[in-house]
Amino acid sequence: MNKKEWPLWEVFVRSKNGLEHRHFGSLHAADADMAIENARDVYTRRSEGVSIWVVQSSDITASNPEESGELFEPAKDKVYRHPTFYELPDELKHM
Repeated sequence: MNKKEWPLWEVFVRSKNGLEHRHFGSLHAADADMAIENARDVYTRRSEGVSIWVVQSSDITASNPEESGELFEPAKDKVYRHPTFYELPDELKHM
């Protein structure tokens, strides 16, 4: 496989002060190990990250933004799924 045929990888990085991985960008690499090393070099040059995820772009399936109403509207009538009426103790962090 020559360099022009390398698959596209999506890069997700968890920063030191965050709990979740965020999408940082995309890059081409021959395999997952190379993608992680390249992602480290490109997206965490100043030691911003503590964890890197890479996934081939071809493995991602996304919803269509034009159909978001059909996809997300049914959740609005299930108020019990949204714990907005609970009081959280002060000791509980990151909620």
